[in-house]
Amino acid sequence: MRGEQEAGTAATPDELAALAREAEIADMIAQDSVLDSFTEAFGDVTALSILDIGGERQELDMPEPAEAQAECHAIINTIFDLFRDTRLEPSAQAIAWGIVNSFYYEAEKLAREEDTLCRDLKDRIEQDDRSEIYATEMEDLQVRAQTKMEQRAAIECMRDYAANCYCSQTGRPWSTARGSRVSSVTTASQIASADFLKARATAMREKRNPTGPLVVFSGGQEWHDYQQLYARLDQIKARIPSMTLCTTGQRKGCDAIAAAWAAQAGVPIVTFAPNAQRFGKSAGFKRNDQLVSLRPVEAIICQGTGIQSHLLDELKDAGVPVHAFRYDAQASMPAEAKRQNWG
Repeated sequence: MRGEQEAGTAATPDELAALAREAEIADMIAQDSVLDSFTEAFGDVTALSILDIGGERQELDMPEPAEAQAECHAIINTIFDLFRDTRLEPSAQAIAWGIVNSFYYEAEKLAREEDTLCRDLKDRIEQDDRSEIYATEMEDLQVRAQTKMEQRAAIECMRDYAANCYCSQTGRPWSTARGSRVSSVTTASQIASADFLKARATAMREKRNPTGPLVVFSGGQEWHDYQQLYARLDQIKARIPSMTLCTTGQRKGCDAIAAAWAAQAGVPIVTFAPNAQRFGKSAGFKRNDQLVSLRPVEAIICQGTGIQSHLLDELKDAGVPVHAFRYDAQASMPAEAKRQNWG
């Protein structure tokens, strides 16, 4: 290809893009800017792998860590770069969200398969069989479980990095439509309330059960002054470094600001969505009762609807220190920010 260019043949856009990616990867390696998470997930793997049931052991490499990081960055950012300042720009966020969501669902699938293989391995270990066939099957099963674990860790790594790229482009953290996302690196863990309460009730000491002091956060869906909320959250985190943030899980306004702060600060966040199917119109108030019953150590409540007023009163009655913010006390919104806002 280089020879053709020297002879005067112009490179195609695909060739130019490939050369740019090669240069980016080489630069990352030279500057040692490959993230540790990619080095661990893609560089520290076993020599042999088995991909399928009954498959042969193979020496299959992982993608190079620098290449995986660069291409993952390109997958998300290219969508925004391509659509920016065009009539397709409003679709960029939805498409990028779907890409990260694909990583999420693939990681979940691999995790389930890994769990199944590990259960099978545990059952086999309990069998008292010293035959050669048994030993071979055990070895293959162990390699399959190890392979699945490495696959899952690599996809989780790409998922978390793609989610960070999404947040950088949109100003908002990526979150699942439902369920939980427990990060394999130091980004905030998005934990569904059902998972959290189940883990808490059984006193499970694992990723899905944050053990730090709980700080409740709730507010209206119309809010723009994120600086004042960031500043107060920073103050609380300085006093309570191991805090876990509990929000009312709205996708715009105050809760979206809190989620973005948690992602940036590396604070676990538990989202409590109202169970309208079970409680109907009283779901929001039932959710408030649930939050107060967790015995939070502190709370931030921003003016919103009657739901926030009710939660504010309940927290005060329970003796929880509350930081209350009025809607009209916000700093004025800059003109250039009015188009995007937090909703």
